[in-house]
Amino acid sequence: MTQVQGSTVDGVLRRSARRTPARVAVEYGERAWTYEELDDAVSRAASVLLGEGLAPGDRVGVYGHNSDACLIAFLACARAGLVHVPVNQNLTGDDLAYIVRQSGSALVLADPDISGRLPDGVRVSPLRDADDSLLARLADAVPYDGPQPRTEDLVQLLYTSGTTALPKGAMMTHRALVHEYLSAIAALDLSAGDRPAHALPLYHSAQMHVFLMPYLAVGATNVILEAPDGDRLFDLIETGRVDSLFAPPTVWIGLTNRPDFATRDLGGLRKAYYGASIMPVPVLERLRERLPELALYNCFGQSEIGPLATVLSPDEHKGRLDSCGRTVLFVDARVVDENGEDVPDGTPGEIVYRSPQLCEGYWDKPEETAAAFRDGWFRSGDLAVRDAQGYFRIVDRVKDAINSGGVLVASRQVEDALYTHEAVAEAAVIGLPDERWVEAVTAVVVRRGEVTEEELIAHAQEKLSAFKAPKRVLFVDELPRNASGKILKRELRDRFSG
Repeated sequence: MTQVQGSTVDGVLRRSARRTPARVAVEYGERAWTYEELDDAVSRAASVLLGEGLAPGDRVGVYGHNSDACLIAFLACARAGLVHVPVNQNLTGDDLAYIVRQSGSALVLADPDISGRLPDGVRVSPLRDADDSLLARLADAVPYDGPQPRTEDLVQLLYTSGTTALPKGAMMTHRALVHEYLSAIAALDLSAGDRPAHALPLYHSAQMHVFLMPYLAVGATNVILEAPDGDRLFDLIETGRVDSLFAPPTVWIGLTNRPDFATRDLGGLRKAYYGASIMPVPVLERLRERLPELALYNCFGQSEIGPLATVLSPDEHKGRLDSCGRTVLFVDARVVDENGEDVPDGTPGEIVYRSPQLCEGYWDKPEETAAAFRDGWFRSGDLAVRDAQGYFRIVDRVKDAINSGGVLVASRQVEDALYTHEAVAEAAVIGLPDERWVEAVTAVVVRRGEVTEEELIAHAQEKLSAFKAPKRVLFVDELPRNASGKILKRELRDRFSG
């Protein structure tokens, strides 16, 4: 076998398999894989994929629900030198066709129940639940023992969430992701003794690259769930099978709003990680009050950096509940003005990054790549404030800041004020065109109790300066989100701008 140079994504699993071969690596439904079995399955799956006529560098889409098969497919692509393209299993129509075609995927591994959504002309092979699926073919395959990928090779096209524009495929190398795994392990205190549940979509970078892959690196036993079902999660916590959970704010909001949140025995939950979008401070306070021994970690970043950039650890939360923490091991960050010059601490600006975790650019988008990478730094599009101790606070997305009467208003601050009202289940604040204000601060609210527009505006005025309070409140049954939990404010602006 060709000698492996450096560290690769699939090498993370190989080392754990040699260190603790008999330990259970992954549980999914009724199936369980030891580290040795999982590593062998990945080698066999790599042979299956290359037997399909694929060559190193070819893109392979994976379009399926959370499962052990999704993980095996990713690692098999990595071992075979193929480029993995994770596809949101909820995408349909033009959105789905765009990613498959823009990536140039030579093959799409898909769950049979959703494979019919794929566009005509795409080569499709079943991922699982079929006699000729990737999983079913492992038993007859010979483990791959050919040339190994190099650390600088592409291993994944990680498509951005597309909350403000068409998704872009961030080109991730083995080197970038392995650096990110090390950053996650160090900043999030991941250990072999943890019992994590992985309930968010594995196509998304946070669940796969901040948690599942780093946890495989340290040798933990991982429970993969198809969805963050509250009943299932609470059962796993009560029975001691799970003691660690990552979820975006929308899931934590839903869990803390459940009637049984106050009565279930949840003391076995030791670590709670949140991220992917901004967590309302009142929800954090609710978690801390109910589970005072719970270690809370705020994880912040974006797809292009693997995605972890900063972490607020449990002992840093006091007095900083609105902070996203300090940079992780392999990330350097600055806050700059529109000319790329550093702004003083305490002054809002765009946060920019330099890191070996960063992508190589955007797939087949040279203009967008050039715009994002300037003078050796990646422009994040996030407005942030840095303090003298090196802690960052995200103010808003650059494109979500509201220009009201010539003054920029951070939507996050207004949302936090609204969340302090007991009748507000969820809130998103946007700017809508207005003749007087240019953009009127507008709150879109999901209620969990009786409240009027006038009452919420008055409540916000008690908490905020008058110019920051909403001029309008619109009530909806639910807020539009992508599968990672990010609110699609672009859709809200389009819906209510008429």
